[in-house]
Amino acid sequence: MKIFVTMLFILPLGIGSVIAFAQSLLETLTLDEAITLAIDTDPWLTGSQYTQQALTDEATAAATLPDPRMSLMAGNFPVDSFDINQEGMTQLSVGISQMFPRGDSLSLTRRQKQQLAEQHPLLRLDRRAKVGATVSQLWLEVFKAQESIRLIEQDRALFEQLVDAAKAGYSSALGRARQQDVIRAQLELIRLEDRLTMLRQQQQAAQKRLSEWIGALATVPVAPVLPTDFLVRPLSAPTIKQASEHTRYEWIRHHPALRALDQRIDATQTGVDLAKQKYKPEWGLTAQYGYRDSDPMGRDRADLLSIGVNFDLPIFTGNRQDKEVRAAVNRTEAIKTEKHLLGRRLMAELETASVQLARLDERQALYTDQLLPQMAEQAEASLSAYNNDDGDFAEAVRARIAELNTKIDALAIAVDRQKTIAQINYLLAEASFDDARPAKPF
Repeated sequence: MKIFVTMLFILPLGIGSVIAFAQSLLETLTLDEAITLAIDTDPWLTGSQYTQQALTDEATAAATLPDPRMSLMAGNFPVDSFDINQEGMTQLSVGISQMFPRGDSLSLTRRQKQQLAEQHPLLRLDRRAKVGATVSQLWLEVFKAQESIRLIEQDRALFEQLVDAAKAGYSSALGRARQQDVIRAQLELIRLEDRLTMLRQQQQAAQKRLSEWIGALATVPVAPVLPTDFLVRPLSAPTIKQASEHTRYEWIRHHPALRALDQRIDATQTGVDLAKQKYKPEWGLTAQYGYRDSDPMGRDRADLLSIGVNFDLPIFTGNRQDKEVRAAVNRTEAIKTEKHLLGRRLMAELETASVQLARLDERQALYTDQLLPQMAEQAEASLSAYNNDDGDFAEAVRARIAELNTKIDALAIAVDRQKTIAQINYLLAEASFDDARPAKPF
């Protein structure tokens, strides 16, 4: 894909210049190029990386003890003279205190942040797969409209010839053409123009939606050939359809969206352990040094050192600690339910797509093996009969229109089949990096 290699060397020009330069180089836009460009320029992926790094930094910060607190104090000063050596109790003191969080709060908070950070590589895998499926749908919409326009443009020349032939036959005394034949041919041309206008509208609308992902390159004509059929796993549509619920579950259990929810579940379970730490006291250590000046007689007075420990007493736990633990447990169960629902939806979508793919395969075979050849023969025979003064003009026009409609229907089936394959590929996406922990059931 030479265009993207070139783009790497002109990034200092700015993204607008890059797109304009790439647009000038590309004659057609393939599906793979569109997907690659959409993924490479997706700002969500960049934002996810920033979020992951932020959580990683927060994990390091969370495992650090709170800063010690310093205190400077002038105590027991006599207000009549403010003389430091007038009274024995007067002193200048400096103190330091350090708090120690409850139980294993530091390590648990760090673990929770790390678990939240670890879900982002999985979320990015899911995003890439989702972007690929979305861009595939939009690219195929552009392709269908573009190729439908091409098919109609090819047949419009023939209809124009039919109009000319009908006019010539009608104006000639020897011709068999009638006035209604001329009108019929002209009406069919107008209908073709209307279909072309509608298809151009569909093409431009699909290109505008595609521009959300690849910018101005969406206006480049797409490649006139469908991509090669492939599934990310060697599974046929009947195999997917006939698979048991357990088998389908085994296919999707490693989906990155489900694995990301596993990470969230782990983080909330750590939150339960973190909430339980609030049953333990929070400790503090305090040290204070007090300086005393000599007494009025010039005798030295001893400096003073104070050391103490303080801690709270979590004994009224009914409305605080107990509720916080229950809230953390309920939050975990809620995310487990979310994962269960997502798993059910993915399995249902996989089964639905497999049924659609099987039926589209049947229809494609029917069109390729029977309908298209027979429609072509019928159109050729009707036109030959009319040219030999042995057929009806209206029948020749109807046969040609039926052949055109059959070609467009066959194109729509092929496009719908590719859309279904793109959807199945997303549903069968897997996490592509090693994870020491196995995927969890839902």
